[in-house]
Amino acid sequence: MLFTTPCAGLPAPYKAKSRLLCRVVAGALAACLGMAAPAAPLEIAGVAVEPSVTVAGIPLVLNGAGVRYKSFAKVNVTEIHASKKFASLDELVALPGPKRVTLTMLREVPSGMMGKSLTRGIEDNYPKSEVSKLVPSLIRISEVFNAHKVLSAGDKVLVEWIPGTGTVVTVRGKVQGEPFREPEFFKAMLSIWLGPVPVDFKLKDALLGQP
Repeated sequence: MLFTTPCAGLPAPYKAKSRLLCRVVAGALAACLGMAAPAAPLEIAGVAVEPSVTVAGIPLVLNGAGVRYKSFAKVNVTEIHASKKFASLDELVALPGPKRVTLTMLREVPSGMMGKSLTRGIEDNYPKSEVSKLVPSLIRISEVFNAHKVLSAGDKVLVEWIPGTGTVVTVRGKVQGEPFREPEFFKAMLSIWLGPVPVDFKLKDALLGQP
């Protein structure tokens, strides 16, 4: 016990108080020396949200997280991690390094419906001239979700941008095919949650770290 040994030789009447004092001092010293315990996960709708994650060997910090609602029903917990804090979609896109969007399902959702929702979200937020260039990727992302039939409560979907690789989609811990190479596709995906017409305005505020 690194900081408690000075208490061992004190007279018996003072030992109890001294042990408490030593623990307090030890905790303060540990914090000052960078030895404090890592931050505990947040909990949102029963889902543990990590304050930091590692993608492609790079540590990322949580920018924000919240619940996606549809017709008053909770659909999923959405969270975004990046190399630094950001306050807008453009700031996030400009940040170097990997980025991760995590969706944790809170209810059963037909996968085909989710694929259509993602495509519609891109169409609502991205210039039509740019969407036309992404048609092959939009078809493919729909096929990814159609292959799973149903997403159940607790299932996780990761959408990660990895420089030099592309957009990697993971469902239930399994990478779905080859990466999407175009940087524009990841930006288009981000616009679903952070664009001018997001799927949920309150969720957008939460993801941007706004109260």
